[in-house]
Amino acid sequence: MAKKKNDDEKSVATNRKAYHDYFILEKHEAGLVLTGTEVKSLRDGRANLKDAYVIFKSGEAFLFGAHISQYSHGNLNNHEPERTRKLLMHRREIDKLADEGTIKGNSIIPLRLYFRGGRAKVEIAVVKGKRQYDKRETERTREADRETAAAIKHGRRE
Repeated sequence: MAKKKNDDEKSVATNRKAYHDYFILEKHEAGLVLTGTEVKSLRDGRANLKDAYVIFKSGEAFLFGAHISQYSHGNLNNHEPERTRKLLMHRREIDKLADEGTIKGNSIIPLRLYFRGGRAKVEIAVVKGKRQYDKRETERTREADRETAAAIKHGRRE
């Protein structure tokens, strides 16, 4: 019997600011090269993706600016919290993302960090920045949806 895709996923951190500041064009999954104390810290849920982004150097992808707090029970060999971490992806995916990242207005940022099948994964996305009026419009539609849902819920009670 085949397992569902999301059955064994445990979310560690999400970049909620990204959904507010950017239009998400395309999503990809990548593995992470981590040290032992980083994995233990992630299992405790101590990560922040707020100002992180993906950079490309010599045909490889790296996660830059992601903060994984030091492990509380670590010793002198504890990791650096904001070190650059290598992303594990296929060559074609890296080349495609590097090309899309060079288009004016596009960026590549992490959306969430999670464990799937015991392995740390990061969901990265090609995004385009929103203007201020786009953010206001998104907020207006969200508020209208909330009011509509509340009215429907209230109407059912009576």
